[in-house]
Amino acid sequence: MIKVVLLGAGNVAQHLIKAFEESPSIELLQVCARTTNEIESLLSKTKITTDIQALVAADVYIIAVSDKAIEEVSNQLSTKNALVVHTSGSVGMDALSSHARVGVFYPLQTFSKHLKVDFSTVPICLEAHTNEDLELLKRLADSISQSVHFINSEQRKALHVAAVFVCNFVNHLYQQGEAICKENNLDFALLKPLIQETAHKILELSPAEAQTGPAKRNDIKTIENHLQFITDIRQREIYTLMTQSIIDYGKKL
Repeated sequence: MIKVVLLGAGNVAQHLIKAFEESPSIELLQVCARTTNEIESLLSKTKITTDIQALVAADVYIIAVSDKAIEEVSNQLSTKNALVVHTSGSVGMDALSSHARVGVFYPLQTFSKHLKVDFSTVPICLEAHTNEDLELLKRLADSISQSVHFINSEQRKALHVAAVFVCNFVNHLYQQGEAICKENNLDFALLKPLIQETAHKILELSPAEAQTGPAKRNDIKTIENHLQFITDIRQREIYTLMTQSIIDYGKKL
């Protein structure tokens, strides 16, 4: 059994709690958070503390807090030669420099508090300074996921940037599409089959092969009609930038 202490109570922490509690190979000894109301329904209250100085001994301490708080939490954490890791895609291991043994346990997924995630499908990206610590993290990750990868800091940074493009930016485009629908008395649900099919296609095709639309066809007339229709300045800027990017990318192929 791998003994784990988790620090944090946000989206990532809550999903890790559920995954760890369901794993027969992991003993989640304790969860530490400033506020505990979000996690009290997920595990026994005897495992919850708000006092970072009252943590029990464990094999791995996982810091699952906001990026800006990682170093502060790390500096408050006192351990006796245990492995300390964080779950961020963009923060370096130097944020944990107050500890001798450090690493990264980065689950590559978008997490919302009330939506269940099948952790067995979530890629977990690992990094550590020693093979021994990498092996410990691998055993921990293998206990909850079927997709475990060794990725260095630069690769993780690149992966996080790519994730912002394919997740956060795409979701913002959904928001813009929803706004256009509402402004024209249309139900956004009409677009959901299209969204699903677009996402499904890249499971079989490369994004370049799956690209369609007026920019891909270089249909200038349709593009101009769309720009005349869009009255919101920011939406026009987004449409123009995305259209030009698709056209330019097509020229490279």
